Amino acid sequence: MIHIDNSFNRSSSIFLVLFLMCGLLSSQELKIITYNLRLDVASDLDNRWDKRKDFLIGQLKFYGPSVFGTQEGFKHQLEAVKDGMPGYEYIGKGREDGEEKGEFSAIFYDTQVLDLLSANTFWLSENPNKPSLGWDASYNRVCTYGMFELKEEGTKFFVFNTHFDHQGELARKESARLIADQISKLNTENLPVILMGDFNLEPDNETIAFLNTIFHDAHLLAGEEAFGPIGTYNGFDFNQAVNRRIDYLFLSKKGITLQKYAILSDSKDMRYPSDHFPVFALLSF
Repeated sequence: MIHIDNSFNRSSSIFLVLFLMCGLLSSQELKIITYNLRLDVASDLDNRWDKRKDFLIGQLKFYGPSVFGTQEGFKHQLEAVKDGMPGYEYIGKGREDGEEKGEFSAIFYDTQVLDLLSANTFWLSENPNKPSLGWDASYNRVCTYGMFELKEEGTKFFVFNTHFDHQGELARKESARLIADQISKLNTENLPVILMGDFNLEPDNETIAFLNTIFHDAHLLAGEEAFGPIGTYNGFDFNQAVNRRIDYLFLSKKGITLQKYAILSDSKDMRYPSDHFPVFALLSF
């Protein structure tokens, strides 16, 4: 007769359950991307939107981010991305009228993975609650944010997406301080925060240094494990090295673990899908 040790079976069952639970927890990771789409303008000729949108949307579908922020996109560009990516919705407002006119700093999210709890857009100006031009900026600039919850885990977090002015030095400085203040006011539960966007500033700038006192720059956090080129702005020039890093993923210093980071330099037929490279990160909370 074979004697069965029930205590061994119970221990094995407990181990199996713990193993499966660990596997489920480790699978709950969040892919994020920030991507300046490049606005739709006829002067781009062979690089205009209608010639590159299919590859750009295909690129996003391949990486499958749970959340991605876009800059410069007009309403019809955002609708094209949404149509090409079933299951995604987006939040944001046109920077010119607070509705649909002008460029957006939109946030897309996978509705199968995330629930949107709250959202809004504010202007980078002395009058952030209405369409307005700030300080010495050349154009109206905005920041869109959303509070999200992971469906399976129940983890809540904020995403802020922005696009700083390309000329106004004071505007960029004050925009960073305004966003920091808004995050402080909104984040009453001390949730993890992701700040992303095109900041039109290189890493040695004092405004980036200020943001680094509050957040981790994911590129620096990744260190030698950062994959891809150094820069993010390619200017559609396929024959030049890309060294200017002006697109960032900033992570709050507590509550977020960076698993992977990359600047994505995908191309097709010696053309890029945008004049900026998207920045990718794999996170866990």
